[in-house]
Amino acid sequence: MLEGALFISYLLLSLALLCALVRLVRGPTLPDRVVALELMASLTVAFIGVYALSNDRTAFLDVAMVLALTAFLTAVGFARYLEKGGHRGDQ
Repeated sequence: MLEGALFISYLLLSLALLCALVRLVRGPTLPDRVVALELMASLTVAFIGVYALSNDRTAFLDVAMVLALTAFLTAVGFARYLEKGGHRGDQ
């Protein structure tokens, strides 16, 4: 039962990652691309979490936490860049 749930989790995360990649490539503006990158980072954290669950390796949860914090700081930095009048691409 757990193996089936893990397989479905991997499948749905892969599909979401593919959709985010499409938005990253096609995104008409810079904020669209940054949001797609944020989504990809979050999905990568989810992948690491599912992998840690499936293989009983709790050390990977530390890696996921560091990646999530790094992605958050990147989003904050980008928001400050746009707030200061940076290039948006839709103007």
